[in-house]
Amino acid sequence: MRLLLYNIRYGTGHQNGYHLPLPFSGFFKNSTANFRRILNFIGSMNPDIVALVEVDTGSYRTGHLCQGQTIADTLGYNLVVEPKYKNNSFARKVPVLKQQGNAILTKQSVEHYHFHYFEEGMKKLVIQTDLKAVALFIVHLSLKYRHRQNQLEQLHALVKETDKEIIIAGDFNTFWGSRELNLFLAATDLHNANLGNAPSHPSHAPRRQIDFILHSSGIRIDNFYIPDVRLSDHSPLICDFSCMLTEPNGSLT
Repeated sequence: MRLLLYNIRYGTGHQNGYHLPLPFSGFFKNSTANFRRILNFIGSMNPDIVALVEVDTGSYRTGHLCQGQTIADTLGYNLVVEPKYKNNSFARKVPVLKQQGNAILTKQSVEHYHFHYFEEGMKKLVIQTDLKAVALFIVHLSLKYRHRQNQLEQLHALVKETDKEIIIAGDFNTFWGSRELNLFLAATDLHNANLGNAPSHPSHAPRRQIDFILHSSGIRIDNFYIPDVRLSDHSPLICDFSCMLTEPNGSLT
């Protein structure tokens, strides 16, 4: 199976197109043209699962269309999408912010999904989506180190409650380096699919490893790479994997 992880920055672009005529002005512009390029890229990769961070769920930037739903309708996926702020938070009352979310798209049937929320940080959402053989968790961790550590502690508890093989994918904002995850990986017995610790941010000159695909021991990584794609400030991650679960006929799922 192929998993594509991508922080698409709401389709608002990167570098010159994002910072002209004023710094960060791209955040407020119509995102239709660049999002269409992102959609075409996703289609060209033909992933079985798409984990998207920073999805616009229907603000004026998209013509009030949910980017996740557009991908699902165009490319034929099942969609789980949700704004990343809690219902009672200030952000859910602010235009544009209240339409900012994360999403999972999959060609497999979704057995169950659940929205968990961290206790600390502004971006609190954890999307758990259970497929036949694997539980997927999509996260976007806090910009603050202390909050990230508390979020990882709560994520550890969610992992321990899961009896399926596990994949956690998302933007971890590990600005202190991948060593931030060492205790979490040791406690959960998860592994980083990016064995070479290749950076993915910023996409025009990657130097930080802040996007991660973590997996349990029963998942075999067949291929992992980071395409040179500059449609967001993050590069996408591509991971081909197999679940080492034996079916009655002896085959692997």
